[in-house]
Amino acid sequence: MSRTLHTFKGGVHPPEHKSESNSRPIHAAPVPRELVIPMRQHMGSPAKPVVGVGERVLKGQLIGEADGYISSAVHASSSGIVRAIGLAAVPHVSGLPDECITIETDGLDEWIDHAPLDYRAMEPSDLRMRLRDMGLAGLGGAVFPSAVKLDPGARHHCPTLIINGGECEPWITCDDVLMRHHAGDILQGVAVMRHLLGSTEILIGIEDNKPEAIAAMQAAATMMDFAVEVVTLPTIYPAGGAKQMIEMLTGKQVPSGKLSTDIGIQVFNVGTAHALARAVHHGEPLISRLVTVTGHVLRPQNFDVLIGTPMQVLIDLAGDRDGSTGVLMGGPMMGMPMPHTIPHGLQPVADRSPLVGDLGVPVVKATNCILVQSKELFPPLPKALPCIRCIRCADACPAELQPQELFRFAKAGDFGRAQEYHLFDCIECGCCSYVCPSHIPLVDFYRYAKSEIWTREKEKRAADLARERHEFRQFRLEREKKEKAEKLAAKAQAKRAELAATPADERAAPTDADAKKALIAAALARAQAKKAEAAPKNIEHLAPDTQREINEIEARRAKIREMARQPLEPEEKT
Repeated sequence: MSRTLHTFKGGVHPPEHKSESNSRPIHAAPVPRELVIPMRQHMGSPAKPVVGVGERVLKGQLIGEADGYISSAVHASSSGIVRAIGLAAVPHVSGLPDECITIETDGLDEWIDHAPLDYRAMEPSDLRMRLRDMGLAGLGGAVFPSAVKLDPGARHHCPTLIINGGECEPWITCDDVLMRHHAGDILQGVAVMRHLLGSTEILIGIEDNKPEAIAAMQAAATMMDFAVEVVTLPTIYPAGGAKQMIEMLTGKQVPSGKLSTDIGIQVFNVGTAHALARAVHHGEPLISRLVTVTGHVLRPQNFDVLIGTPMQVLIDLAGDRDGSTGVLMGGPMMGMPMPHTIPHGLQPVADRSPLVGDLGVPVVKATNCILVQSKELFPPLPKALPCIRCIRCADACPAELQPQELFRFAKAGDFGRAQEYHLFDCIECGCCSYVCPSHIPLVDFYRYAKSEIWTREKEKRAADLARERHEFRQFRLEREKKEKAEKLAAKAQAKRAELAATPADERAAPTDADAKKALIAAALARAQAKKAEAAPKNIEHLAPDTQREINEIEARRAKIREMARQPLEPEEKT
């Protein structure tokens, strides 16, 4: 009995351009002379370097440890000498450099000692931490640390596990080729996912333009000791998006602001499952991946590439051609343009077009495709015209948003209204820009608005923290003054009692210092009494927002007063 498929709103049908690169076998790219390995290759905190300049490292050796729960480790992709630790060009939309470890390879490709994991005998938490330390991260685009996604949390199980083989973006074929050649390994990784998540329903979604991959996965599924359903999906972009695939396979929608795990579903890319199998069954950290090199090259194909390999090396292997106008990492819908730099240790090719130069940025875990552009394949977009309110973008939006309104608010800097229109539900698929008759780069405006909101939220958190610290400091100073005044008053009281108990003929005449201390103590006591009697003014008939703000401030002050009443620690008194 075939599964009933559902549809999602919107979507487009751009030219596929798959056949250019999926007809050739996988080729292993050679070890380059130099590897540039960024510490930030995943969502969350970047890894922290644990090696030094001049140190020899082995293939698979940990060179950057995970820094926090949402983080992932980074490893040497081959053996060699660490030549630099510092800023270098990385594939990022900002074009800014980031911290990297540069390794001069020695050509030996010498591995560390590694062995498979007995995952069934390990505690789930220990296994997840081992996977974090092996650098496992999602290879479908978001690069989220896999150890976090493999934690079912309080529910202790995730009933439905979806393996995403959609690969709907034009030009990219690395997942297609991976499923054709390594279907068995992918399902071995799925078995580990199933073990950690407690899933009882395993679905693999593949678009119908990949018949060879579908056949290979169906054949591999029959060899497993658990039920796996390989589902053929209609080809439409962006069917490979996680939320869209969930809706097509199950009919469920992930609520706005929620995660798929909130409805009992988790989604992983086929590349992630393959990397997980290599980690568990062979003890190999994530140091390589398949990369499609296509577009304006002589031999479009897929390479098995070491992380840190300069992209220009792959372009040269595929056959660099004159007339290149740029390079995208990813596909034409969601890819990002790459900066063109010459990496340390590589020399520019003399006859290469000066317009492009050498692409020195490295392959990272998120690099699924290197798409070389030309004027023939990717003609320049016409000049953007004013929005004509045709709402074609709304019809094409798979997230059921109002792109024309989001554009208006983002352009005007009205980020609050943009959030009211669910800006952060936008998956930046580019469908709206693709159908816009005015050629407006809508996704660029949404990315700008998101970055501004994130920046302002960060600044607000910093300001709130600074205000709380200032208020606590003020109360701490007041507490110290109060304690000092109480000590002086007690000392004066004791002195007076001592004087009263001393016979009159034995009393010494009070000194000027004693009189001054008594005056100071009395003044402090009066000031404290006056402050205690002070009452706030103009608090009648306040607006609700003002009253709510006052209540929040008073709550913070009450909390700090409670802290101020506690005795000082010894180190705080010194």
